[in-house]
Parts: sequence; C-alpha cells; structure tokens
Amino acid sequence: MAKKASSASKRKQPTALETRESIEEQVQAFLSSGGEIQQVPKGVSGQTNTSGPKHITLGKKPRS
Repeated sequence: MAKKASSASKRKQPTALETRESIEEQVQAFLSSGGEIQQVPKGVSGQTNTSGPKHITLGKKPRS
C-alpha cells in the first residue's frame, strides 16, 4: 500500500516578496514595542575565543 504525502510537503513556499513583507512587519512590531536596532561594525563577531586554538593530529606521531 502506498503512503500518502504529508500535508507539510504540500505547503506552498512563500515568495521573496511575502518573506520580505513578513520581515518588515516583524521589524515594525519590534520597534513599536520599544526595541532598538544596533548597527554592528563590519568584521565584528559576537564569538569570543578564550580557549586558544585546537589543533588535532591524525595518525601516529613521528619518532625522533
């Protein structure tokens, strides 16, 4: 017996215009609720590296 396709696979994907409008609505709702948008300078990352580099070596160490 063949399985029926789920309803999730039949859903229509939103167009770029619909997605853009949705984002704009969400931004407006955020700003009207008192939220602020901060501009982050180019090249700045939110990641902090406190553990140092992690180098791995595959295989056996050479004998000296």
